Amino acid sequence: MSGNGDGVYNEAIAKAVREILVQVGEDVDREGLRRTPQRVARMYDELLAGYAVDPVALVNEALFDVEYDEMVVVKDIEFFSMCEHHMLPFYGRAHVAYCPTKKVIGLSKIPRIVEMFARRLQVQERMTQQIARLLDEVLQPIGVGVVIEGSHMCSMMRGVKKEHARMVTSAMLGNFKRSAATRNEFMEHLSRPTTTQF
Repeated sequence: MSGNGDGVYNEAIAKAVREILVQVGEDVDREGLRRTPQRVARMYDELLAGYAVDPVALVNEALFDVEYDEMVVVKDIEFFSMCEHHMLPFYGRAHVAYCPTKKVIGLSKIPRIVEMFARRLQVQERMTQQIARLLDEVLQPIGVGVVIEGSHMCSMMRGVKKEHARMVTSAMLGNFKRSAATRNEFMEHLSRPTTTQF
């Protein structure tokens, strides 16, 4: 790691970015690009910070004994991630639900779990499964449901160039997989408009 007035950055990444700029025909010494390799290196530290997060530490002391067995839904969790195939962004909203047995998880932890998996090189299908499986592991609930809606820059900027295409993925575990009524209840929650006024 190196640093200067612009902050700490990974020197190897900065060097690689500089080489990419050279190879695409840019003048890396022109004013607008002089600090670009360092800026990109710092950006990757932020965008890919999920690799450094320990899932056990993330949920530690955030599990609570509660006598509640109805569905808990946290929806419209915004996320930004990086596609592992082209290293272009994809972004959207995650919706997470579970039916607890004896424990619930602190509300802020579910968006943090989404964030942890999003801030890695990803494919949306895997990320959906990872969120569901971690919640299933730490909570041991009756079931878990995760639905993610994503817009992918790799299909918007290149290839088919379809600006409005959206991908929807889901992971259903336990009673969310076995019971159509539970799945339908989850989907009904997602279809209701979100409001900030109560």
